Amino acid sequence: MHLKYGYNSLAFFLEDKPACQISAELPQKILLHRIGLETPWGWLRGLDLCTRERKMKYFNMRTTLGALAACVALPAFAQDLPQTMVWTSYDVGSAGYAEASAIADAFGKEFGTRVRIQPSGSGIGRLQPLLQGRADYAFLATEAFFLGEGAYDFAKPDWGPHQLRAVAGRPAGITLIAAGDAGIATVADAKGKRIAFVAGNPSVNVKCEAILAFGGLTLDDVEVVMFPTYSAAMSSMTRNEADATCTTPTTSQLYELAESPRGIQYAPLEADNKEGWDKLLKVLPIMSPSDEDVAAGLAEGEIAKMAAYRYPVITTTDEKSADDVYAFIKALDETYDLYKDGTAAMSRWSLDKSGRPAIDIPFHEGAVRYLREIGVWTDEDEAWNQNRMARMDALTAAWEEFHSANSGMSEEEYSEAWMKRRGEVIASLK
Repeated sequence: MHLKYGYNSLAFFLEDKPACQISAELPQKILLHRIGLETPWGWLRGLDLCTRERKMKYFNMRTTLGALAACVALPAFAQDLPQTMVWTSYDVGSAGYAEASAIADAFGKEFGTRVRIQPSGSGIGRLQPLLQGRADYAFLATEAFFLGEGAYDFAKPDWGPHQLRAVAGRPAGITLIAAGDAGIATVADAKGKRIAFVAGNPSVNVKCEAILAFGGLTLDDVEVVMFPTYSAAMSSMTRNEADATCTTPTTSQLYELAESPRGIQYAPLEADNKEGWDKLLKVLPIMSPSDEDVAAGLAEGEIAKMAAYRYPVITTTDEKSADDVYAFIKALDETYDLYKDGTAAMSRWSLDKSGRPAIDIPFHEGAVRYLREIGVWTDEDEAWNQNRMARMDALTAAWEEFHSANSGMSEEEYSEAWMKRRGEVIASLK
């Protein structure tokens, strides 16, 4: 007996002769059975078999049919992707939530996968469901890097480094953006100038620290002006409360700056400045050179030399099976045409951009397998990934030793001491 499957019909063949034609409802009924919602045998009563003898023969073969039905290939990825998934993301209204929603909708249309998105305004709120096994994937910002290294909010006794892995991450541009009258044509020109930072937002501030390092500067070389909110920091240049800040070039407040009497200036991060990039990556090894042609105040046809970081980063843990992640990234690739126009930036989810380093955390082995299959992954990418995993392994080992020796410290003392130790470990790496 052979089992032949088509989405609209299922035919049984005995000695290659068709015995019956089964209703188009069968694929859905097998699917319901596979997820435990319906017994598979009700539909057999409707079989239009040719003779009573053959009908009895088929009913006596229920066990055989059940085994065959369980093996029927369901459409596309229904076999590989879970029927339901939970993802976490930034709050409703954020770019991360909008992009997660567009991808979830594409998965639903193409594969019938139901995705519940759990939004949160905090990095910890996005991470805890993932680490506790209540979410399959998280659409993260730089908290992926921070948790991977046990830094900033995660430099605490109950956190420390965690082995996170990336599936893919959309590139987004960033550089030092100055008021046009501040005299900051290069990053080095920012020495002694007022640089806007955001209180309690290491995700923004550490990127600025890395960009300043590109120009040979540290925080001691500039006047850090701390603002209570991101919005206040971004609009501070228009109010002449700061001279520059570090952000993405399409932030709404920058359009106001470009139209103001002060004007706007982008300090370039030239890709061929190897010394500058080496210094930047020592602080934050998750960025790469990027040419941006969409930016506030940028004339059509002009290019601004910036750094690319990743937001959002589709993240899971190293314990997620390689087959699960392979199926996910393959689905992400094959549904690209369904979601690429979901927002102005979503075309950058193409895997030749979102599936290559640098990124906050190492790529998952399941993602690497697929990226290599489609010819995106290079030897240089593999070397980057191995180095990134070695750095995380070194920090994890150092934290375990540090934690056992310093667990009696106050949280503030512990965080300060660990961040110092983390810096020593990073400095020791090649």
